[in-house]
Amino acid sequence: MPNIKIFSGSSHRELSHKIADRLGMELGKVVTKKFSNQETCVEIGESVRGEDVYIVQSGCGEINDNLMELLIMINACKIASASRVTAVIPCFPYARQDKKDKSRAPISAKLVANMLSVSGADHIITMDLHASQIQSVRCKLFCIPQSNRQHNQLTHTTHGVL
Repeated sequence: MPNIKIFSGSSHRELSHKIADRLGMELGKVVTKKFSNQETCVEIGESVRGEDVYIVQSGCGEINDNLMELLIMINACKIASASRVTAVIPCFPYARQDKKDKSRAPISAKLVANMLSVSGADHIITMDLHASQIQSVRCKLFCIPQSNRQHNQLTHTTHGVL
């Protein structure tokens, strides 16, 4: 049975620490930096071979940078032979763009879902998607398993940790 490892992206380290503390675990070692041309560089600082990896990264703040960092972290773990990679995304990036509301408009949430899949994510955990988005995400957007949690479900089960 694989061990669990939790890694934090740079978007919300405090949340990642709370999750790891609640589970009695340490966060995995990861270094994220920017090259001089602003490309994101990620270095996973420990073996993930055969492990069940969870990466916590929110899609808020510097949304495009955070999304790219998440995609690179997922890919780095898959290339390093993680048995399974789950992206924990409290605020799903581009969730408001979950349907085509005018001609020639993109469905950016679908694009993000495809990018997560192509990068190597095996499962996605999101939080507080609106009702219409949940239907779209589950039926049309994701080609990999996805779970949506409501914050009130989590606070009741974790006694306010999240």
